[in-house]
Amino acid sequence: MVNMEVCANSVRSALAAQEGGAIRVELCDNLPEGGTTPSYSQIALAKKTLSIKIYPIIRPRGGDFLYSDLEFSIMKEDIKICKSLKCDGVVIGILRADGSVDKQRCAELIEMAKPMHVTFHRAFDMSNNLEQALEDIIELGCERILTSGGESSAHRGIEVLAKLSKLANGRIIIMPGAGISTSNIQEIIKITGAIEFHASAKHAIKSEMQFRNPKLNMGSIADEFSYDLTDSETVKNLIELANKPI
Repeated sequence: MVNMEVCANSVRSALAAQEGGAIRVELCDNLPEGGTTPSYSQIALAKKTLSIKIYPIIRPRGGDFLYSDLEFSIMKEDIKICKSLKCDGVVIGILRADGSVDKQRCAELIEMAKPMHVTFHRAFDMSNNLEQALEDIIELGCERILTSGGESSAHRGIEVLAKLSKLANGRIIIMPGAGISTSNIQEIIKITGAIEFHASAKHAIKSEMQFRNPKLNMGSIADEFSYDLTDSETVKNLIELANKPI
């Protein structure tokens, strides 16, 4: 069975992921920035309403993965919150300025997170040497790496993902993610041999606002009168395709 993790940008998306058959959600906010730590209330309500596993992302801002001392303190506090809410795991990733995995800081977060499990996110794809980063993350004790193979999408990085899976040799789960859709999931699973994959399975929801002020935007998003939500049918279709004999 090939299992699916959904990158859920809200409790509503997380519920759709569960309905569609996902085994786990990476709970986050701000998907256009690659995901940041969700609010306390989102995590608490997700834990209250979902039966599948919940892994909040521990990422204080968008951008790079080189964090200040203050940002690192925020990450530690967020892990304490996740632990107090009895989350199943957390998703982390910290790099040094030279692009190597910051093993010291990551080890501190992993130790603090126990007994929660830890996934290393796509900071891995921004590292200066994927093979070395793989060994570093295995040594740290993470249970999986979310990766696109260092490319803009998992489909573009498909050969690297296959190589990483062979190098991992069962020591850690290599979970393809980024740009996974119903049009490419079967090929990705076939070539990489992945047993888990990650996707948002989202679609745009149009705003029901009747009045719209055309003179301004509240942020940098071009269309502020739509928002993305995970679609349960897309989740279901992806899982079915991933497990369909080719």
